Amino acid sequence: MGGMLTIARDAHWEGQVRARSGVVAGRLTGSIVVSDRLEVGAAAVIKGSVSAKSLAIARGAVIDGDILVTSGEPVVQFEEKRARA
Repeated sequence: MGGMLTIARDAHWEGQVRARSGVVAGRLTGSIVVSDRLEVGAAAVIKGSVSAKSLAIARGAVIDGDILVTSGEPVVQFEEKRARA
């Protein structure tokens, strides 16, 4: 798998994505497969399937699709505290 993926807050990606780790803060239409950790920000909207070894989702994020956490660990929910630009 590739390296680190970042989809910025004002970005939109369509298609399949594979990465080692990633942060989604914008919009993704398609599937995402991450071999390690994926963080989904509060403003993120994902329409498609999500697969990651570990997954952290900020309150307010939307995932419209199947979610698979390959480690079997629970999904972590958090309050996003990063400054909004």
